[in-house]
Amino acid sequence: MKITFVYPAIGKKGGEKYIYTWKMEPLTIAMLKALTPQSVETEFFDDRIELINYEIKTDLVVITVETYTAKRSYSIASEFMKRGIKVILGGYHVTLLPEEAKQYADCIVTGNAEGVWSEMLKDFSNHQLKPRYSGHTGFDFIRPDKTIFQGKKYVPVTLVEIGRGCCHNCEFCAITSYYHGKYHCRRSEDIIEDLKESKHRYSFFVDDNLIADKNNASRLFQAVQPYKKKWAGQGTLAMAKDKEFLRNMKKSGCDIMLIGFESLEEQSLVQMNKTWSMTLGERDELVERIHDAGISIYATFVFGFDGDTKETFDKTLEFARKHKFFTAAFNHLLPFPGTPLYERLKAEDRLIYDQWWLEDNYNYGELAFKPKNMSPEELAALCRWARKEYANLHTVSGRGFSLMKRDFNPFLWGMYWAMNLRLGEEIDEKLNIPIGRGLDELPK
Repeated sequence: MKITFVYPAIGKKGGEKYIYTWKMEPLTIAMLKALTPQSVETEFFDDRIELINYEIKTDLVVITVETYTAKRSYSIASEFMKRGIKVILGGYHVTLLPEEAKQYADCIVTGNAEGVWSEMLKDFSNHQLKPRYSGHTGFDFIRPDKTIFQGKKYVPVTLVEIGRGCCHNCEFCAITSYYHGKYHCRRSEDIIEDLKESKHRYSFFVDDNLIADKNNASRLFQAVQPYKKKWAGQGTLAMAKDKEFLRNMKKSGCDIMLIGFESLEEQSLVQMNKTWSMTLGERDELVERIHDAGISIYATFVFGFDGDTKETFDKTLEFARKHKFFTAAFNHLLPFPGTPLYERLKAEDRLIYDQWWLEDNYNYGELAFKPKNMSPEELAALCRWARKEYANLHTVSGRGFSLMKRDFNPFLWGMYWAMNLRLGEEIDEKLNIPIGRGLDELPK
């Protein structure tokens, strides 16, 4: 038996390179490789960096689907199915929209694959493939097999999975919908083995909320510390409530944490079901505690809730400049299918497209809904303006020297400039990428 794995791309403007920071190693493919018996031949096409050979001799094609890549995924599936090859689709988007996905494949896998992969392969080999397999959401004791990445050039950062899901129920979050507001920890032993095998100096801890289980996170910090690894992760501002927790995080090698502030508007936080963020205490003080611990912040903000106005952008940009964040993202709200946000906007007749992820005319960076206090075009333009303002040379220089005073780490210092000096250029590279198109050409 031979299985061909495919990781689809979002899209690409004609004649332009694929976005560099989007070329992270696809951990899902490495997990599927680990689940596959060694007796099964495997091959992998990464649509972001190479052409897919549709004429390849294979028995089964497996495609992992995200909402941004759904259109491209279905197109790839169609090409293989035309050639009489069985196709299986899985991933977050398939789990949230199984009725849609099953129209484009011979079989779909919902949930995580660990619990059903062996059964699926056995059924396929016996010509008894079912139309659907439903996996669980926790962890099995298995580590990713990254040998399948051999010869492929990704961003030189190792991805290490720490946990799945989140304990919060933010209205806009697809991860909350996927995991039903629950958090699942991975074994520290497996995490350590992944770190020990890392070929890169830096690792990114893949976890939508690293501190969802604070006790587990503390144990992880202790386990990681002896290996002298440098890492970045994702969490919430709640980590700053405990100074000892921050110190242990830093000792374990943490340099950067991505924190979703989302909004500075109380009305917007209420609407997104993130009122817990308002009860944490003084926001400025908590940010300073994290910086005082020697940890930099990648701050993210979301605009488009009903409490947001044009003044919200000025206030948010001023807040970001005041705290000199390592970097920041100023994003517009996007209604992902399967989320309460999507259902609310649909009920209010505010969706521009019912299925923006399949629309021929939808491009990356465009709004898919009608905001309350401005037009979709105005909101998109203000997001671009805030990004460009935060990425101008004067602001970047000020943030950089603040970082040097806070925690001079030559490697982190170099990474800061490499990331931020190209930030303004990359903002425009990402905008208006046609979803699902411009990819069947030689990669640049």
